[in-house]
Amino acid sequence: MKKIIGIILALVVLGWTGNSAMAGDLEPPAAPAPTMHTLDEIYNVVADTNSKVTQCTTFEAGVPQTGQETSYATGDDGDLEPGVAWPSPRFTDNGNGTVTDNLTGLIWLKNADPCGGKIWTEAIAWCNALASGTDGLTDGSVAGDWRLPTINELKSLVDYSQYDPCLPPGHPFTGQLSFYYWSSTTYASTTNYAWFVHFQAGDNYGNSKSNGYLVWAVRGGQ
Repeated sequence: MKKIIGIILALVVLGWTGNSAMAGDLEPPAAPAPTMHTLDEIYNVVADTNSKVTQCTTFEAGVPQTGQETSYATGDDGDLEPGVAWPSPRFTDNGNGTVTDNLTGLIWLKNADPCGGKIWTEAIAWCNALASGTDGLTDGSVAGDWRLPTINELKSLVDYSQYDPCLPPGHPFTGQLSFYYWSSTTYASTTNYAWFVHFQAGDNYGNSKSNGYLVWAVRGGQ
């Protein structure tokens, strides 16, 4: 098998076609095509391609720190504090009813309890309809700019060194905070459930979409 592959490769390199000279001919039927390559050139192309594939698949995940700074055991989170450091300040109050998280770039509604408890479908609809001119917003946003956050977006607000609420100290948000907040992420094993975050301690679970939980709208991100 290896011998056959070697013969095929040699024929390709030599520009063999069905009109090639028969065995025993001393002169080639035509001048070599200008696109022919040597074996060294082919090997170099393959090596370069492999190198580029390796470069494309090498990356670092930007996992942020949890906020915990107190250590309870050598090598724990508070001891090592691994992850992307939080910017200072963590949040910027934009003065238009919105707050920018300088760690994630997400823009949050400053009022963390703008509409009371809603079932999951109502929470999504309320966020989709949110626009400048309502709920203290003067940011020029229109319906469709805002959305109910994913579970990962919602959890990104949690400071695991804090309790009741578990948000970074000095945060500019207003309204109810130490309660259950819906995410837009459905619970995979039970699809009539969705994920939520309890901002008293940062717990996140799945529960029935018929429950009335709080709504915290977000926009931006990638």
